[in-house]
Amino acid sequence: MVLPEPESKDAPMPSDVEMATESIEHAHHGAHADPLGRRVALLIAALAAALALCEMGEKAAQNSYLTHHIQASDDWAQFQAKTIRMNMYAIEADTLASIGNPTDPAQAKKVAAALATAARMNDDPEGGNGRKQMTQKAQASEHLRDEAFHIYHLFERVVGALQLAIVLASVSVVTQVRQLAWAGGVLGTVAAGYGAYVALH
Repeated sequence: MVLPEPESKDAPMPSDVEMATESIEHAHHGAHADPLGRRVALLIAALAAALALCEMGEKAAQNSYLTHHIQASDDWAQFQAKTIRMNMYAIEADTLASIGNPTDPAQAKKVAAALATAARMNDDPEGGNGRKQMTQKAQASEHLRDEAFHIYHLFERVVGALQLAIVLASVSVVTQVRQLAWAGGVLGTVAAGYGAYVALH
């Protein structure tokens, strides 16, 4: 199917669903001359519905990827901030221990407090905000991000296969080659089934 060229460079390109709708209309017009056109129109309608659903899954996976990517970045930024603060308190403890009277109870209390704070910056099970906890959170966010990115790519392939299936079905109406309609139907069925598998698993 040949689509008209846009009137200008800034004109929006038709979406996949719009292209499928035009294919259905073209197949419907061909149904008066050949019953194949009506069956192909129904096939293209089913493929267009599957395409719309898979594009929704693709966009959802993309949004999930971006969300977890931002969360991982925030977690690692907090990890870096905790590292800086931990080092500052460790330096403070070393400085206090190296000056003045180490047997002074007040000074020893300050050193102990600085060391305790540095340890809490590194590991804070109760608050869940230590470097150790931030590392676990960041790694979990990275895992979810990578998984969403993988799902996005799978949906991308499914969408491409469904687009190709619609093209094959559309061409079958123009050329009256039934094998193209069968090929489009088989390809579309396999792609839609795989898209359902990706969405559920």
